Amino acid sequence: MARPAAPAEHDEAAEVVPAGKSKKKLFIIIGALVVLLGGGGAAAWFFSQPDDSPREAEEKLQKAPVYLALETFTVNLQDSEQYMQVDITLQVPDQAQVDAIKLHMPRVRSRLLTLLSSRHADELVSAADKLKLAQEIQAQVVQPFDPKGKPQQVDDVLFTSFVIQ
Repeated sequence: MARPAAPAEHDEAAEVVPAGKSKKKLFIIIGALVVLLGGGGAAAWFFSQPDDSPREAEEKLQKAPVYLALETFTVNLQDSEQYMQVDITLQVPDQAQVDAIKLHMPRVRSRLLTLLSSRHADELVSAADKLKLAQEIQAQVVQPFDPKGKPQQVDDVLFTSFVIQ
């Protein structure tokens, strides 16, 4: 009977040795998982970062143009039976300027109608003439609406339609 006891002791020793090897494999697998998860997390963080710094992103947002389309102007030109029909769009730096101009739109339209109706047809023929008119329109719009108010900001005046008949 001593013989059967010996193989049982041998089986316990055999079971202990593979358990040690399986712990080694378990540590290797856990270590590999930690490395993979850490690498995946690092890659996700790296690729989720914006290309620009926050300051550059803000500058890009601030530089986005804001446009305000004015209603069509139709005016009789000086000393002729011709008239001009023009669509004007203003480029302004921000929505606050759009709101300020819209608030005083009757005053803006009055200024521009006076300016446009004071022109002669032969003063509006060339591209240079139209550029000069755009600058004069800009000068009229940026004038303060209130005597003690500050001027509006208008970056550009764009003609979207320009007809003289």
